[in-house]
Amino acid sequence: MAIVVERKRLNFWERLYLPQIISGLFITLKNIFKPRVTLEYPDQSPVLPVGYRGAPTLVKDSQGREKCVSCQLCEFVCPSKAIRVTPGEISQDSEHAHIEKAPKDFQINMLRCIFCGLCQEVCPEKAIVLQNEFSINGYSRDEFIRHKEDLYARGGVHPDKIMKWKKVKDNAELGGGH
Repeated sequence: MAIVVERKRLNFWERLYLPQIISGLFITLKNIFKPRVTLEYPDQSPVLPVGYRGAPTLVKDSQGREKCVSCQLCEFVCPSKAIRVTPGEISQDSEHAHIEKAPKDFQINMLRCIFCGLCQEVCPEKAIVLQNEFSINGYSRDEFIRHKEDLYARGGVHPDKIMKWKKVKDNAELGGGH
């Protein structure tokens, strides 16, 4: 059995719809004189909020040396598998032979990256950081795969307290010897 719901009858002013039309015109007139909020991109750049997670890049230390030690933690933690690290060896006759590895190739596929920031959080050397880059574009898929040289060029230099290149002479400097 169907239930019939009686509707309230409209009065004369409601049937004319004039109050609704006037209120709509009033809202339109009120918004005409407000300042525009449209951003004229790319002529105007947007103001990025604090903590914005942009494109990941590699950075160098204050002396311009690579900070990445090819630990591959960023590759393992990346949920979209956008990072690929190929570890390389440091020659034994180098003054930096005490550092086990350096990346032979480091690539980030920007089409797969979800800008989660896990790579930055997990890096023990603070070698990978998220920049404020928000407009990533290219003409082919290959242009979105960034290799080590391009990542270092975009990242620049970030000085910090981690100095992996400084060789510790003996155990006494670490506080373990007498």
